[in-house]
Amino acid sequence: MATAEQPQIEHSHLAIRGLNLHVAQAGTGELGTVLFLHGFPEIWYSWRHQMLAVAAAGYRAVAPDWRGYGLSDQPPPEPEAASYQDLQDDLLAIMDALSVPKAFLVAKDFGAKPAYDFALHHPDRTCGVMCLGVPFVHGGTSFATLPEGFYVLRWQEPGRAEADFGRYDVKRVVRTIYILFSRSEIPVANEDQEIMDLADLSTPLPEWFTEEDLGVYASLYEKSGFRYPMEMPYRSLHKRQRIEDPKFQVPVFVAMGEKDYVLKFPGIEAVLKDGVMAKFAPDLKVTHIPDGSHFVQEQFPDMVNELLLSFLKDHPVA
Repeated sequence: MATAEQPQIEHSHLAIRGLNLHVAQAGTGELGTVLFLHGFPEIWYSWRHQMLAVAAAGYRAVAPDWRGYGLSDQPPPEPEAASYQDLQDDLLAIMDALSVPKAFLVAKDFGAKPAYDFALHHPDRTCGVMCLGVPFVHGGTSFATLPEGFYVLRWQEPGRAEADFGRYDVKRVVRTIYILFSRSEIPVANEDQEIMDLADLSTPLPEWFTEEDLGVYASLYEKSGFRYPMEMPYRSLHKRQRIEDPKFQVPVFVAMGEKDYVLKFPGIEAVLKDGVMAKFAPDLKVTHIPDGSHFVQEQFPDMVNELLLSFLKDHPVA
C-alpha cells in the first residue's frame, strides 16, 4: 500500500471534448495541483520523477497525454485541423473535469506554448508557470536562417517524416530521436540524408535513459503512432495565435539545460539574457542547469525536483 511518503501513480481516462484523454495522477493535493504538460517525443511518463516528488510534498500531480499521444484518443484524421487552441481548451476541460480551480503548469518543449498561452488567457486558473527548454517568445521563432536539413523544416513537409520513420520500427525511431535531442547540437541532416540517418544502432543511448525507459516510450508510440505528433507541433507552428501585448499576471520560471540544443535556435539566447522575456513576465526567474540537455527533467531529476519544489513553496496557493 502506498503511504504519504511513497505515493503511487494512478491512471484513468477522462471524456474531454469528444475524446478520451489519458491522465496519470499522484498525490492528494493538500497544497494544490500541479499539471505537467509534455512535449515530443515525450509522454506522461516523462514526468514520472517530478510527479512523485510533488505528490510526496503534498501536491496533486496530474500529467495528461495530449490528444493524439500515448494512451489518449486520436483526433479525427484531419491534419489541417490540428491547433494549439485545442490544447488550451483540452487543458481547461481537464481542470474542470477534475474539479481543479487553479493549478501550477509545468511544461516542456512544445507543451510550453499552450502553458504560456493558457496562463495569459486564464490567469484566474493559473497559480504559476514553470517551463523547461522553451522560453516565451512573443511572435514565435523564425527558422529562416537554419539549413534545409534542420529537423523541424524536414518534419513540416507532409509525408517526409512518415517515409523516414517508416523504414524502422517504432522503438528505433524513438531511440534515435532521444539520442539526437539529448545532444547540444541542433539536429541537421545533409542533403543526401534523412533525420533518422543521424544515428544508428551503434550509437549509445544517453546514460540516464535506460532500455526499460525506451521500452515504455516505444509501447506508447506504438499505440499512438506519429501522425498526430507530426501535425502537433511541427506542422501547426504557424497556426499558434499571436497574443497582442501579452503580460503575465502569474510568476514564471524558466529552467534551461546549458547544453540544450534549443539555446542555439535563432533569438533564444537573447530572449533569456537580454531581458526580452522579462518585458512580458514581470515576475520572472531564469535558471540554467549545468550540463543539462533538452531532457533535463529525466537527466537530472533530483535537481529539477528541487527547483520545482522551491518554486511551488515560494508561491503558496491561497
